[in-house]
This record gives sequence, C-alpha cells and structure tokens, in this order.
Amino acid sequence: MSRMKMSNVPPKGAGRSAALIWGALALVLVGAVGLVWLLFFNQPQPSTTPVITRTPRPTFTAVGPAVQSTSTPLSLPTATLQQPTATQMPPTATAVPSSLPPTARPTPSTPMATPPPPTPSPKGLRMNSPEYGMQAFLWWRPEVASRDMGMIKDAGFGWVKQNIGWRDVEGAVKGTFDWARVDWIVHECNKLGLDLLVRIDHQPQWAGGNYPTNGPPNKAGDLGDFLYVMATRYKGRIRAYEIWNEPNLAREWGGRQPNAVQYTTLLREAYRRIKQADPSAIVISAGLTPTGTSSPEATPDDAYLEQMYTAMGGKSDGYFDVLGVHAAGYKAPPEVSPNEADNSPNYGGERFFCFRRVEDLRRIMERYGDAGKQAAVLEFGWTSDPIHEAYSWHAVSEELKADYFVRAYAWAKAHWSPWIGLMSLIYIADPDWTESNEQYWWAISVPGYPDFQPRPAYLKLKAMAK
Repeated sequence: MSRMKMSNVPPKGAGRSAALIWGALALVLVGAVGLVWLLFFNQPQPSTTPVITRTPRPTFTAVGPAVQSTSTPLSLPTATLQQPTATQMPPTATAVPSSLPPTARPTPSTPMATPPPPTPSPKGLRMNSPEYGMQAFLWWRPEVASRDMGMIKDAGFGWVKQNIGWRDVEGAVKGTFDWARVDWIVHECNKLGLDLLVRIDHQPQWAGGNYPTNGPPNKAGDLGDFLYVMATRYKGRIRAYEIWNEPNLAREWGGRQPNAVQYTTLLREAYRRIKQADPSAIVISAGLTPTGTSSPEATPDDAYLEQMYTAMGGKSDGYFDVLGVHAAGYKAPPEVSPNEADNSPNYGGERFFCFRRVEDLRRIMERYGDAGKQAAVLEFGWTSDPIHEAYSWHAVSEELKADYFVRAYAWAKAHWSPWIGLMSLIYIADPDWTESNEQYWWAISVPGYPDFQPRPAYLKLKAMAK
C-alpha cells in the first residue's frame, strides 16, 4: 500500500472518540434549537373564539327593528317588519302602484315571533257625539310616548292623534319604506285600546311640492300609492286618516297660494286609495285654520270650504267621510257665538275668533246637503302664552284654560250632537319644547321626562264626565 493510502485509515480507538464528540455536538445543537423555539416561536396566540358583546334591550321592542331613543331624527334602515294585522302585508321595500293587478303584488313578508295585539273590533264610520281625543308626540322618544299614551288612557280619553310625515316613511325613493316607528305606535295604541288618528302630510323630496316646505306632491297618485300601502298594512288598526293640514295657508301648501281645487283633487285620490285597502277606515278632510285673511298667504276657512264644495260638484261623497275643522278659542269663552265675537273688540272683532266658529262651517255643510255627515274638531284649545306677541293678546291663565276645555266639551255635547264626532285637543307636550316655543303654552302638560307633569287642564279633563 502506498503511504498516502494508509494515511486515510484512522488509528485504533479513534472511531469511538469521534462518535462521542459528534453526539455531544448534536445534543448541544438540539438544545439550542429548542431554546430558540421556546423564546421566539412558542408565544401565546390570539383566541379565535369571537367576543360576544351583549347590548342593552332596545327601547322599540314591541314591533320592528330597534332604534335609539333620541330627540334628534335618526336614519333607520328599511326592514321587513311584522304585519300588525291578521293577514299578511306587502314587504316594506316594495310599493304597490295603482297599475299593478292583484297577481303582481309583492309576496307577503315573514311575521316576527312577537304577535301583535288582536285587531280592534270594527266601530263603523259613525262616531259617538262627541268622542274624546288628545294630540301627542309619539315619534322620536318611545319611552315618553308610552308614558303619554298611558296618561291619555288614564284620563278617560279614547283617541290619540299623531302626525306622520310621509317623508319619514317613504323618504329615500318611491317604493322604499321604513315603517319601524309607525309599527310601534300602532301596536301600542292597539294594545291600550286607543283609537288612532294619523295626520298625513310633509311630502318627500322626490315627490316635489316645493320641498322642503310642506306642500302637495306634483302627482296626487304618489300620495295615493303611499296611502294604499299604509292602509293595507294597518287595515283595521288605524281608525282614521286626516289628509293634509291647514291647506288654506300658503305655509302648508308649499309656500304657494292656497288652492281648494288642487286640494280636493289630492283628497279624492287619497280617499279612493285608502278605501281600496281598508273600507272601514274613516277619511277626514284637512283641518282648516280659522282665519279671515284673504291674500296669497291665506284663504278664510269658510271661503275655502265653499270652494271645496264647488270643486267637488257640491257633493262630498268620494272625497271624505268626516269634515275636519280647527277651533282655537282665542280670548273668548267656549260659549261665545261667532256673532258676539264679531261685534266685540275684547274677543278680536272677527267671527273666527271663537271656539264656536265650527258652527259657521257646519252651516256650509248643511247648505250643500251634507247634514248627514259629521264634523271632527282636529285641533282646539287656549294658550297661556305671555311671551309671543302674536298670541299673548289672547292668553288666559292655566286655571281658566282648564275651565274652558271642560266647558267646550260640555257645549259640544249639549248643542252639537249628533253631528259632532271626534274632538281632539292640543296638546300633550312634546318633551323638547321650552318656553321659547309657542306650542309650549298651548299644552295641557309641562314638557319633561321621566315624570308626567300635568297642568290644571289635564287634571280637570281627567275628572270631567264623559
């Protein structure tokens, strides 16, 4: 063998030593790797289990999606809500245009688990003479609304009047609805056994009408479509609809000069579509504001009513079931006649400056053959306002206001029966009013929450025989 070849053969005992050395090195290496893994890779990892946050029970729990309680408007998502009647309703995201045949109507929505109260028993189009109602503000604050509806019920009154802005339900685009608050209001009224009168006005932007002022839509059919969906949804649950408010004032007619012909066209379409959906619902014409002013800003209420009858061809059938009127008392006690108010500077010197102005409008109804129909006083009251110049001249004390309310109901019952129906006073106070709001002084309660603070008028009305 060559020397070089022999040099590649390890000497005796060298293999065992090398093995021990390499084993020790391997153990060191494994230990080092393990230490590195412990230090850098074996850190706690975030849990993949989702965190569940329990939210408080929302205020609107009876029907519909939850909304916050706030005094400022909220933007609620359109949702499919529980139908408050025994039969199914169109889905909230779809309109039912007048041109659609029955087979093309939307499929019913799935009802929620919480059942609505039983549908109220039908009461017919004829009301007792009189019936007793209060206007309240139930829209933005459900905790206040629940309290106030309870106070109306506790006072022995059977009706609540609520304004519903068309734009607050079908505001985004034609055919997309948000019924959340209306569902809740209807549900609560039905639960308490209160009859509900809703005033419908304030058109959405897409409907025109000189938005954002309160004005008639460019197309009467748009209001008709809305009312058809609404009356279908709440068939048997909303007893009466008032179509618009004080259209004899420009500020309630899109800033334009009042026009009785245009209003009766709108009224006829509203009547037709409501009756298609719910023949038992009472359709009431808009309450006309008492005024003697004849200008681009206003039309006297009696002149406007004459113009309405002329536009209707002398017959109100197909336009309204009940005539709506307003009857502010101003400075006069409720027994003062229009003739007395007209001849007394103490009361303002005009026929309309008294509660009994209603009798002038009633005579127009009779002259056009409407003696068989009833009238409803949709707003009436007296103010105690010491601040606002436009109202302070006819302010009365809170005690006198209370007395006048009771006497007004007594007068109507003794002298206006059977043609007088609902008499809805103003107001249970909006909780956000302050003394700077003129409405504050007309109210029969003091704004606030949580306690209900009655004024003398509420207490006397509660004690009044009905």
